[in-house]
Amino acid sequence: MKDYGIFDILGPVMIGPSSSHTAGATRLGKMAREIADNTFYKVTFYLHGSFAKTYKGHGTDRALVAGILGMEPSDERIRDSLNIAKEKGIQIEFIEKDLGYEHPNTVKIVFSYYDKEDYYIVGSSIGGGNILITDVNGNKVEFSGNYPTILIRYIDQKGSISRISSILAKEDINIATMKVSREGKIATMIMEIDNPIKDNIINNIANLDEIIYITGINPIGR
Repeated sequence: MKDYGIFDILGPVMIGPSSSHTAGATRLGKMAREIADNTFYKVTFYLHGSFAKTYKGHGTDRALVAGILGMEPSDERIRDSLNIAKEKGIQIEFIEKDLGYEHPNTVKIVFSYYDKEDYYIVGSSIGGGNILITDVNGNKVEFSGNYPTILIRYIDQKGSISRISSILAKEDINIATMKVSREGKIATMIMEIDNPIKDNIINNIANLDEIIYITGINPIGR
């Protein structure tokens, strides 16, 4: 028998008609903002499946933009997010695109910067305001954002996992889940932990010689 959570029964606290197309979309946008550098001047949303067909009618466009502006699903400003982005000088573009074998409610969010290359996140709204991030700038991942999450890219060396884990242990932090994937000499680690992520933890891990990239993401509201 399937286990049901409170959000499966009651749904998320949200603005808009659909938990998948508005609450989930807002969370996807905000999660992408948390992962990427937020100095972007333009954001392009590649909408797949159901998102592409109904994004205007269900307010998915406004919800996604609200998310990349840092809003929660319950924020009443979601209705005006497109205008708010324009006032902030952020260019917004929506493109309908087949992203392949993805969940119907999937979006690829591409951030553009003046001083560096584009950066993208792919994620899906899977129902009840829940989301799943599946790709971070070409790195295949899988995490929900429901728990404090640390994303790390590092040069795969003997003892790397132990060194990273030791830093968390010294802060009395328990690792709930850990997934590691490797592409040649580069590894990607996704850790969900039981405690809110603090800056000193990220900084201590970032100081390890093998670390290429690290970001910490605390739970996004539903």
